[in-house]
Amino acid sequence: MSPSPVVNVVRYSALVGGIAYGILHRRSLQAKYDERIHQKATKHQEDLIKKAKEEYAKLQAAKAPAPSANDAVVFNPEDPNFNLDKVLAYLEKL
Repeated sequence: MSPSPVVNVVRYSALVGGIAYGILHRRSLQAKYDERIHQKATKHQEDLIKKAKEEYAKLQAAKAPAPSANDAVVFNPEDPNFNLDKVLAYLEKL
């Protein structure tokens, strides 16, 4: 005895509904997963940029010349090392 047509319709409707639900659920899970992966990649890139900036700042600080005796401000206008620009810049900082 074969199942009635109503049972077949219900059976195949449930099958199609289950497949459609599975596809939609899979798409939503995949979208969440992709977003999480994208956020991790973005955070990793930001961390790398931050580390690179810190290293660059360290290198620039190491390369910066230490103030020497030549950089000292000379206030005596008779001195051959007198530089009016340096004196004015020094006085502006005060």
